[in-house]
Amino acid sequence: MAADKIGKLFRLPLKTVFDLEYKDFTPWLQQNIDVLNEVLDLNLVNVQREQTVGSFSVDLVAQDESSNGGTVVIENQMGKSDHDHLGKLITYLTALDAAAGIWIVSDPRPEHVGALNWLNGLGSARFYMVKAEAVRIGDSLPAPLFTLILGPSPEVAEAGTAKKEIAEQSGFRKRWWTQLIGRAAKVSKMHAHLTPGEWTRLGTSSGGFFWNYVVAQNECGVELYIDRGQDSTAENKAIFDQVFAHKDAIDKEFGAQLVWDRLDNARASAVRYTMHVGGYRSPEDQWPLIQDQQVEAMVKFEKALRPYLK
Repeated sequence: MAADKIGKLFRLPLKTVFDLEYKDFTPWLQQNIDVLNEVLDLNLVNVQREQTVGSFSVDLVAQDESSNGGTVVIENQMGKSDHDHLGKLITYLTALDAAAGIWIVSDPRPEHVGALNWLNGLGSARFYMVKAEAVRIGDSLPAPLFTLILGPSPEVAEAGTAKKEIAEQSGFRKRWWTQLIGRAAKVSKMHAHLTPGEWTRLGTSSGGFFWNYVVAQNECGVELYIDRGQDSTAENKAIFDQVFAHKDAIDKEFGAQLVWDRLDNARASAVRYTMHVGGYRSPEDQWPLIQDQQVEAMVKFEKALRPYLK
C-alpha cells in the first residue's frame, strides 16, 4: 500500500468525544456495551444505569452471560484515577454481591493498577481496569478507544490462593502455640514466658542451646538446636559429638530413639524427636490430647539430654 494512503492515528482526550461522564459517556456506554465486551472476556447484557446503593448511585450494572457469570458493576471516571472512585467500586461490588467490578478511567495511576491487581489475588471477586481515550485518523470523526490495563489471571489467582493458604496456616499455628503454652505451663515453666508466634517452631534458649517445640500439619515434636552463634561451627560440632557419644544412654533414658542430625554442611547441629500423632491440621478438639503428649515428650527430652550439656 502506498504511504500516501496510510492515515495517522491521533490520540485525544476523552472529553473530545464526551463533555460529561454522567450525562454523555455513561449513557453512550449503556447503549454500546459491545465495545467494552470486545476487550474483555465477558458478555455483558441487561445493562442498567444509576442503580441506587445506599446514598450512592452505581454508574452501570450488568449481567455477565459468559462462563464467568454473575452481576458486574461498572464505575466510569473521565480523568486520573483516584481513591474515591476505587472506594466506590469496592463499595458497590460488595453491596450488590457482584462477581466482578470494572473501572473505566482515562488516566490509570500505577498505585491503583497495583491495588486492583492485589484485589484480584484475594480471589473474592474479579476486577478489571480499562483505559478509555479518544482517537481519530487524519481528519476523521473522533471515536472512543478502550484498552484493557488489567484483569484477573490464573497466575494472580494462584498466587492469591497460596497467600491465603500461608495466612491460614499461620493462624492455625498461632492458635496451636497459644494453647500449648498454657498446657505446658502447668507442667514446666520452661516455655511459659514465650509469646505465641506464627512459625513452625517455638522455643527458648540458653547458652546456645535452643529447646524447641515443633509443629507441622500432621505431626509435631521436640528439638534441641545447638548453635553458639557466628563463627561457632567447630564448637557446635564438638558439643554434638560429645553428647552423641552418650547416644545409647540418652535414647534409653528418653524411652525412644532420637534423630541425631550433625548437619555437617551447616553451622548448627540438632537432636530431634518427631511424633506422628497429629498436628495443627488435626481437628481442634483433638489438640489438647496431642499437645499433652508433646509437652510430656519435651519434659522427658530435656531430662535425658540436660546432664550431658553441663
